[in-house]
Amino acid sequence: MKILFVGDLSSYARAKQRYVAMEDMGHTVQGLSWVPLETDLDPSKPPLWERVRHKLGYPIDLVNLNQSLPLKAKEFMPDLIWIEKANTVRPKTYTQIKHAFPETSVVYYSEDDIYVPNNRSVYLRKSLSIFDVVYTTKPRNIEELPKLGATRVKCVYQAYDKNFHRPLDLTEAEKKNWGADVSFVGTFEPDRAAQMLFLAESGIQVRIWGSNWQSWQDKHPNLKVEGRAVYNDDLLKVISSTRINLNFLRKFNRDRHTSRSLEIPACKGFMLAERTDEHENLFKDGQEAVFFSSVEELCQQVRYYLDHDEKRQSIALAGWQRCTESGYSHHDRLKVIFSEIVL
Repeated sequence: MKILFVGDLSSYARAKQRYVAMEDMGHTVQGLSWVPLETDLDPSKPPLWERVRHKLGYPIDLVNLNQSLPLKAKEFMPDLIWIEKANTVRPKTYTQIKHAFPETSVVYYSEDDIYVPNNRSVYLRKSLSIFDVVYTTKPRNIEELPKLGATRVKCVYQAYDKNFHRPLDLTEAEKKNWGADVSFVGTFEPDRAAQMLFLAESGIQVRIWGSNWQSWQDKHPNLKVEGRAVYNDDLLKVISSTRINLNFLRKFNRDRHTSRSLEIPACKGFMLAERTDEHENLFKDGQEAVFFSSVEELCQQVRYYLDHDEKRQSIALAGWQRCTESGYSHHDRLKVIFSEIVL
């Protein structure tokens, strides 16, 4: 197929991973990024007026996507237009494209729970009825999104990138620099912070990587807050050199699994995650990953697996095998999606 891909095409973004996967699969892909590609990994805070517009659901089109998207479609003549997030694209832009190219499928894909208002714009809300199909990673959205106007909704679980996520052989110096008995990589949220504070107060040291943890720098001696996010190979180094990788879900996003649920095992990391039906669909508890339902069980599982190296390593290996053998990569997920799209 000829695919026009609209998403965050920054080098560290998962959208870029799917873009490359489509190319690997033999498709001809051209892209438009709704994020300015010169943006730093840790950009400065946007101006107040821009934040207000975003909060109200009318985000600023910083790259003139509403002008460039129809022009690119006319030039490229794609079979499929693949949209990821792109909350700045207005309904009239999609309507213009659908009228000009009635044989072209327009598909929307979201890792976020777009039934939650914070994850969508007014523009996206008014565009849902225009898309030929909306793909979500949240099973509950299948019943919910038609209430917002979506005409066809399908669910596909999150994935890892087989071109990138992999176990690393690290030197002892690298293991010391990046590793820990227990680590977490992710943005601050009160619930996950409280659970790691419980571990710290129980005598367990936890190393935290991610954004917005500054106020927790001196919260407890057993919490080592790095104060920065990790991307690219640095992320792999953290996972590969950590004995227990914690995976907390984002409650406001109503997560039952996340991309990290696949990325940690794909790096042959031992994953200790919140117990959900979706996690248990992906991995066998106690065999391919380990789950917990309470902070007390979390603490119990950490203590047990820190004391049982062989068992922990066996589970990490089995989780890696499940990922690589069961179709959990972007390439595998996209094959399913493309088989369902009628062109």
